[in-house]
Amino acid sequence: MPTDRRTVLTDAAIAVLADSGMRGLTHRAVDRAAGLPAGTTSAYYRTRQALLTALVRRLVALDQGELQQIGTRVPVPRTVADMVAGLAQFTAMRLTGEGRRRCLARYACAVESARHPELREILLPRENRARQAACDFLAAQGVADPEERTVTLLTCVDGLIFDRLVNGGSVSEDEIRGLVAAALR
Repeated sequence: MPTDRRTVLTDAAIAVLADSGMRGLTHRAVDRAAGLPAGTTSAYYRTRQALLTALVRRLVALDQGELQQIGTRVPVPRTVADMVAGLAQFTAMRLTGEGRRRCLARYACAVESARHPELREILLPRENRARQAACDFLAAQGVADPEERTVTLLTCVDGLIFDRLVNGGSVSEDEIRGLVAAALR
């Protein structure tokens, strides 16, 4: 468990947002979720916007750390089957446990960023080893515009994750295989 008070608070804020939605994200709710005395969150983050901005920064840091680890741990896919398996594992991670909570919080923040451009800047997709592995795979397969196709492929995967968070279920390998095939055309 993180010992830095700001990290404890932002992690608790992510959990509150995932569990209770944007309306449930209050300083008091974060204090309770963090197991800290009332007023602690407001001492560190005076306004709701300051709390939300810190939450988004932490969310992006957690996601980027996870994607960097995946890209370091998993070799660049060599075959379509490797790519499909990797994306299937990724979607499963995002639909269960902490991955699910972070996704719910991220999507709530994405909607909020429509009204708060400073959040949108923080949420912009970042370069990481996992994204680069997908791009390298597409380039190795002879795709003429691998960077653009990578963005499209990963956006479509993200859309499937969003759909399953909202409607339930999992993402099938057949669905992913279809997306990879489309990216390779």
